[in-house]
Amino acid sequence: MNKLFPASQIVVTKLTKFAQVSFTAAIALNLWVTPSLAGDPFGRNEPHQIGDHTEAAFKAIFQQGNYPQAERHLKEALEKEPNEPLAYAMQASLAYINGDLTNLNKYSQQTLAAGQKLIANDPLRGYLYTAVGHFFEGAIVVTREGAAKGATQALGRLRQVYEYLDKAEAISPKDPELNLLKGYMDLMLSVNLPFANPDEAIGRLETSAAPRYLADRGIAIGYRDLKQYTQALDYANQAIKGAPENPELYYLKAQVLKEQGRREKSQPLLREAIANFDKALTKKSQLPASLVKQIERERKSAVNQLNNLGG
Repeated sequence: MNKLFPASQIVVTKLTKFAQVSFTAAIALNLWVTPSLAGDPFGRNEPHQIGDHTEAAFKAIFQQGNYPQAERHLKEALEKEPNEPLAYAMQASLAYINGDLTNLNKYSQQTLAAGQKLIANDPLRGYLYTAVGHFFEGAIVVTREGAAKGATQALGRLRQVYEYLDKAEAISPKDPELNLLKGYMDLMLSVNLPFANPDEAIGRLETSAAPRYLADRGIAIGYRDLKQYTQALDYANQAIKGAPENPELYYLKAQVLKEQGRREKSQPLLREAIANFDKALTKKSQLPASLVKQIERERKSAVNQLNNLGG
């Protein structure tokens, strides 16, 4: 990772971006909450267990895109599953989405503490969520202090994130949960750093990450950011097949179609983009208000583009 730090300001800017997105509107924070469920959807030979309430919260967010339901399950998880770092990580994510810096700080610290405690019994997940905790801490510094003042602390936290991810990888380099989490982070860095290559991150997500719909979602986002819209659309459709109830996936598909339609000056693509924005908005009651506003803004932009083409 040392090769990243000569471009320290770029990395800090990227870290700031991580803290500002939510799985399309906050993907950075949510990408860190990729759990081992009771049934272990990662297909491990020896499943890792988490609590039922934490599992239900995960499904509410990632399969259904239902944030109010997730908050209800997380309230139960914090009472009945107090040693599960994933529950605290998801709470930290929701606190950020809601603009609640106090609880973001609280749950970030609890994520780090629970991850460190888990190392003794489950080193793989313990190291993973210790990395998550350090990531949140860095994001808080940048959010509170700004990129310029918080640069040194943020870079220190980013180094610790990769230090603990490397420790997890040393235990099980093919672990699907590890490869999902690390693939997301590496891909997001690589599409924003001119000297980094996204191919390795995409390969990691394609070959070693699970569950499949989250891996496909990450690859779609990567190709979207690389402006390779045909590939992005293919993977967005694959993600939808795996989690068809999640409105955020239709939003992602709409983003890809909108950009492809703008580039190709295609009325059919823009109309399809608007239809997918509309499909996402049919479930706006279960999405964060900030994300709903973002979807509505992008839909309006797509309509304007279509009108400018005479459509």
